[in-house]
Amino acid sequence: MIVCGVKVSHDGAVAVLDGQRLVFSAEMEKLGNGRRYSALGDLDRITAVLADHGLAVADVDRFVVDGWWSEDDGPPRIDTLSAGRPVSVATAPYVADPFAPAPPSRFTFDGVAGSPLAGGYSSYPHATHHLYASYCTGPFAGRTALGLVWDGGTLPRLYVLRPGRQVTGDYQGPLFGLVGDAFTYFCLALEPFRKPLDGLSEVQVVEHHLGTAGKAMAYAGLGAADDDVLAALDKLVADLGLDSLGPVAGTRLAERCAALFPTHSSADLIASFQEFVGRTLVSALTDAVARLELSEPLPICLAGGCALNIKWNSMIRSSGLFDGVWVPPFTNDSGAALGTALCEVLHDGGDPVLEWDVYSGPDVTPSRPAAGWSARDCDEAGLAALLHTTGEPVVVVDGRAELGPRALGNRSILAPAVSPAMKDELNRIKHREPYRPVAPICLESAASEVFSPGGADPYMLFDHRLRDGWADRVPAVLHLDGTARLQTVRPGTPHTRVGRVLEEYHRLSGIPLLCNTSANLAGHGFFPDVATATEWAGTAYVWSGGTLYTDERRTNRA
Repeated sequence: MIVCGVKVSHDGAVAVLDGQRLVFSAEMEKLGNGRRYSALGDLDRITAVLADHGLAVADVDRFVVDGWWSEDDGPPRIDTLSAGRPVSVATAPYVADPFAPAPPSRFTFDGVAGSPLAGGYSSYPHATHHLYASYCTGPFAGRTALGLVWDGGTLPRLYVLRPGRQVTGDYQGPLFGLVGDAFTYFCLALEPFRKPLDGLSEVQVVEHHLGTAGKAMAYAGLGAADDDVLAALDKLVADLGLDSLGPVAGTRLAERCAALFPTHSSADLIASFQEFVGRTLVSALTDAVARLELSEPLPICLAGGCALNIKWNSMIRSSGLFDGVWVPPFTNDSGAALGTALCEVLHDGGDPVLEWDVYSGPDVTPSRPAAGWSARDCDEAGLAALLHTTGEPVVVVDGRAELGPRALGNRSILAPAVSPAMKDELNRIKHREPYRPVAPICLESAASEVFSPGGADPYMLFDHRLRDGWADRVPAVLHLDGTARLQTVRPGTPHTRVGRVLEEYHRLSGIPLLCNTSANLAGHGFFPDVATATEWAGTAYVWSGGTLYTDERRTNRA
């Protein structure tokens, strides 16, 4: 059975499952240099994306649309276009009946005339897609496990997932009364994230809102959590009361903290609130696990946009409460099309273990380099030698794109990490704030030698610290707070060549890692082709499909 999942609203995407196998997941922002967080835009894009992968609408057995909010107290729906004309797509609600066990509530609709959905479609609650996208793609699929769903619009929702003829997800209630957007609103009330919204388009407002939490997580490295602020937050949250802690609670908390601690920087306040939320989360999980009276620890699957916060993920992992912690690389809404398709498979009693690969996004679009760029054959060893001898960054646009928001070697800018100036250089060419971190991509076999805790961490979703002696050797990957957002890779990692590049670079340099940051235009998704990367010309080198492209104007001047 071929199932096509569709995310219509922000972070729009189309994903196809063939039985228990992921065929592809195409996020709109990764097509044609789309804007970050792009919505689907038009239902006709479903047809176009299917065609790009050799499929027609008639080949799809079932279409599934992700759930969304109600508008004006009406039934849930998403306003979009179909062949350029305005339409409304009816959906399941954002969250399910609070205590209805999953397999999730399935909603069916007659269809949208004149569109790929004309023959009818099903829909599942938005929070439910998060739950199953995490569970079915992780190492605990098919086992009893806990699931934590927490995104911007929900309270942290805990489930017990139990396999059987159908996987059930029994809701245990909210852990505490802060929606995920409370952190975003807290940061938006403070500099440098406070910004007048007058004159901004709806798309620009969405981009500013969705982009704040990740930047604020990095900005917190300029400050430090303060015990007095933490104590004040504890009292302020208690005074607000459980029923008052919607997203605007973040604004009120920030304003009160700024008034109580006028000499503290915004970075100190953000670092303190981030630490407060992390401690609250671990404390609530501790209480919830105790109430379950488990005979042995269960693993936990994290889901929702809040699981992009590596500080909170690391606090959960180091708590000792769980027999393993899993976070998928598409834990935010970038995984919605995949997750909602999985809901349909599970509803029919399908196997919860999905066959998938993180490099299942759009393939490189064929194109020609910009004028002034030469091309020559270059294998992984040649690229490693170039990085080692020149010390310059190289754009990699190779194979199929990564799923989710993190560049993991196929749409990356790679660079040696041996100079502290490299982080500044990468932020400069990407037009990013100087406080933004650059991640290390490291051979898995060497990760525990270089980092603590180290070990396998393939998706850049946890905190690590450099071990003694390494900060001076690879200073470019050290964040302001002394941590690093590690990604590990093996030489044999399927569908990417970055592991073999690292293996050869390690042989040449004695350093088992490189800098890794996303290859994209500012405010856009990953580079889709060589043409865009060479027209951008932020680096002198672009590597794609075993070919090295060189900006001869720049290298000849050198």
